[in-house]
Amino acid sequence: QVQLVESGGGLVQAGGSLRLSCTASGTHLSMNAMAWYRQPPGAQRELVARITLDERTIYSDSVKGRFDISKGNLRNTLYLQMNDLKPEDTGVYYCYSELWRVLGQGTQVTVSS
Repeated sequence: QVQLVESGGGLVQAGGSLRLSCTASGTHLSMNAMAWYRQPPGAQRELVARITLDERTIYSDSVKGRFDISKGNLRNTLYLQMNDLKPEDTGVYYCYSELWRVLGQGTQVTVSS
């Protein structure tokens, strides 16, 4: 059974940084294209960043230049480094395995102005 567990969310002031982690079990990240999604309050879930099997990275326009997605294959963990956070980055952040179509339980990120 494939499971994804996110951590690292919290409350941060605008301009601050957070690093989210997503630890996978039941699969290895080297075999997966992965993604981070977020769901702002009262809004639909949206794609934030993707990393392909050959580790190309794709970002939404709203986070490009501020966020960085990466894999830590030795630790089987996906990361999302978020810098220069803005209040509009607030939401629940989820990691997603495109191979298994599994979504984690999410971690809350709140950015205060």
